[in-house]
Amino acid sequence: IVATIRALKMHGGVTKDKLAKPNVKALKRGIENLEKHIENIQGFGLPAVVALNDFPTDTDEEVAAVELFCAAKNVKFARSKVFAEGSVGGIGLAKAVESVLDTPKDFHFTYADEESISDKISAVAKKIYGAKGVEFSAAAKKQIAEIEKLGFGNLPVCIAKTQYSLSDAAKKLGRPKKFTVTVREVKISAGAGFVVVLLGNIMTMPGLPKRPAAEKIDITSDGIISGLF
Repeated sequence: IVATIRALKMHGGVTKDKLAKPNVKALKRGIENLEKHIENIQGFGLPAVVALNDFPTDTDEEVAAVELFCAAKNVKFARSKVFAEGSVGGIGLAKAVESVLDTPKDFHFTYADEESISDKISAVAKKIYGAKGVEFSAAAKKQIAEIEKLGFGNLPVCIAKTQYSLSDAAKKLGRPKKFTVTVREVKISAGAGFVVVLLGNIMTMPGLPKRPAAEKIDITSDGIISGLF
């Protein structure tokens, strides 16, 4: 499970312009999001390893808070420094992953192939997202019925939703509770072998910025490139 201090602080209520400032209190509030992801991995009957991606703004106190949290959950923890240090910066993480390879496992899926498409969606929403229920639009209900009539009801579901929240609402950060998700559209990708489910206001194509990143890139007469990051 890849985590960052910045993301955990954001889930704790810190705005993007203040994520670089130390804030252990916000980090501890937001760490419940990481807790849910750990529970999800363990829910599959697998051991979890938390990889904390290093940022220059991370403080020792913030990193220690995440490490202590993982220790309390009996979960392996490692800092990933590959961006700054290359392969050497990933040795600790590699060793952490290696240490759990022989852990006894009882792997199982979230749902069975023979379950209905609606039940599969509900299983993911409730077990993985933590939702209390699922609402289906009239169009989605009709699409599900057509897909099952065509004989594709045994396929797995691939659910597309916002990446910012466990829910289908981008602003519900942390670990939201007692929420419902809305299935807006369901379609079949027969060649790929799965049913695509769209939750909330989500695009299946990546959103691009109003100003292309290329406009910020420049090069001096002596070959020095700037604006790549």
